[in-house]
Amino acid sequence: MAVTQQLARIPVEYLAACRQSADASAEGDPFWDPPSADVLDLDWAPVLLERVCELGGLDDVRRHALHQALDGDTVIDLAFLNTPPHAIGPFGPAPTALSPAQVALAAELLDQIDFPALLAALPADQATAASLIGNGAENIAGGVTAYLLEHFTALREFYRTASQRPLLVVLWWD
Repeated sequence: MAVTQQLARIPVEYLAACRQSADASAEGDPFWDPPSADVLDLDWAPVLLERVCELGGLDDVRRHALHQALDGDTVIDLAFLNTPPHAIGPFGPAPTALSPAQVALAAELLDQIDFPALLAALPADQATAASLIGNGAENIAGGVTAYLLEHFTALREFYRTASQRPLLVVLWWD
């Protein structure tokens, strides 16, 4: 089973309820089970998305926003989600999160990224573009640019919806 990046948009109250469940459970079970409509599987796209933005010359402010949207922040204590046997991300770094205010800023800045233009700056030949991107991009079936556009669009929409509701976003690798 491959390890992929997962994101969940949840209300602050849901996270508090999970924390309370973990504290009350003898096994530390947070009963973490966000609705599937509020979970996004980014597959292996995060590193590739960041690389395209670097290659395309995206400015530092938006590159940082993308990085934070993909890596989260450590300000919100999520240690209770990383406790065996109920850890949500046992194969990667500890889960992280963005507060609703951070989500709103990320959504605003992601909306300002012209990802098709960044992809257009890559070589038209898919094999050459994949080689330039690196990080296993050459192994993506169906073409790297279509894969990355699909995942960036999903990420942007995910954050836009989280911002509108206003929710926090929890990120982990599973």
